[in-house]
Amino acid sequence: MAQKLNTAIIQANLKWEDPQENRSSFSKEIKSLSKDVDLIILPEMFTTGFSMNAEKLAEQTDGLSLQWMREIAKLKNAAITGSLIITENDNYYNRLFFVFPDGTYKIYDKRHTFTLANEHITYTAGKERLVVEYKGWKICPLVCYDLRFPVFSRNTEDYDLLIYVANWPKKRVFAWDVLLKARAIENMSYCIGVNRTGKDGNAAEYNGHTAVYDGLGQNITELDREEPFVQEIALDKKQLEETRNHFKFLQDRDEFSLK
Repeated sequence: MAQKLNTAIIQANLKWEDPQENRSSFSKEIKSLSKDVDLIILPEMFTTGFSMNAEKLAEQTDGLSLQWMREIAKLKNAAITGSLIITENDNYYNRLFFVFPDGTYKIYDKRHTFTLANEHITYTAGKERLVVEYKGWKICPLVCYDLRFPVFSRNTEDYDLLIYVANWPKKRVFAWDVLLKARAIENMSYCIGVNRTGKDGNAAEYNGHTAVYDGLGQNITELDREEPFVQEIALDKKQLEETRNHFKFLQDRDEFSLK
C-alpha cells in the first residue's frame, strides 16, 4: 500500500471543440512529467471545452480520446482521469474516465448537469457515484457542478481523495475556492480541483484556481494561479490518517442514503 500518491495537476487553456489539438497539447505537457507520477488529472471535457454541441463532438466509449488516455496511462505507468463527451444508447454523457496504468478503466457520468447552461437538455445525468481503489488509496472523482452538492460527495466510504474536474468560470471562481476548501474540511479528505483557463466558444472566461487541499482544508499548492501550469504534488496518506485519528470528526457524521 502506497503511503504517498504523486499527483500531476494540469491547468490548461483548452482549444474550443478541437479534440486533436487538445490531445496533442496535453501529450506535450504529460511528456515532461517525472517517472514518479502516479495520477494525472485533466479538466472537464478536456478535448473540447464545455460544449453543448454533442451531436458533432461526441465519441463512442472506445473512441480516439479514450484510446489516447489508455496509451498515456501505459506510457507513464500512471492513472489518468478527466471527462469527455460520450454517446451511448442514443444518449449523450459528460463522462469521466479513470484509466489505470494497465489500460483498464472505470467511468462516472456527471450526476449534476449544469441547468444554468442547459446541460441537462443535451446530456443525460448519471446516477451512481464512483469510488476507485488505486495503490491503496480510495478516490472519489466528480465533475464540476457536483461541487455545489455536499450530500452527494459526503464521505461515507472513508475515501482518501476527492477530485473535481471542471470548466468553472471566472465570474464564480470565489465559490470554487470556498467550496473546494469546504469539501476537504467536511470530508477530512484531500480535495483536488482541476480547472481550465482562457475563453471558450461562448465567450465564457476561465481563470483556473486549480488547487489541492489537505484534510484540514489547507491549500498545499500555490494560491490563485490563473495561467496554464503543470504541477506534481505528493499526497501523504499517513499524515491524513494521523489527522483523522486525532480529530475523529468523521465518526460523528450523520447516516443517510441517497435515492
